[in-house]
Amino acid sequence: MSANIEAKKLVVEEIKDKVSKSKSVTFVDYKGLTVAEDTAMRREFKNNGAEYKVYKNTLLSLALNELGIKGAENLLQGTTAVAFSYDDEVSGAKIACESATKTKKLAVKFGLLNGNFVEGKEIEELAKLPSKEVLIAKLLGTLNGPASALARVLNAPTQGLAIALNAIASK
Repeated sequence: MSANIEAKKLVVEEIKDKVSKSKSVTFVDYKGLTVAEDTAMRREFKNNGAEYKVYKNTLLSLALNELGIKGAENLLQGTTAVAFSYDDEVSGAKIACESATKTKKLAVKFGLLNGNFVEGKEIEELAKLPSKEVLIAKLLGTLNGPASALARVLNAPTQGLAIALNAIASK
């Protein structure tokens, strides 16, 4: 086999490995993006536990087919870049959608969420979710609310007794 074919097989294996490790993958059309915009976006991806890379559509299609992911064949047209989110499901989609809004040049094609194909609109909805930390804080606040109310109710009779005893003692 030629060295070129072997190199392409290595790239396909690299894509498969990154998709397997990722919690979500966002595929975008980056046509018209300037080098400065692309560099800033790559930096933001890296700072948020994600990776942004450009691959050939044929190699992406081969890797996705080998992973058993269907539905992407028709969408892999034109310029395609991929954002792999390793830390959480939202960060890559959020950065891609924010960049698309900011630059008006980037467009979300589709994505993968936990290994399943999702359309571009679903990736945009995913990007609107709050961060993991915010969701955990909201959950803890919700769980803590009833416990705090119960503590106040249980503390009320003791507090009332203490106030009454203090009033008697001060007479």
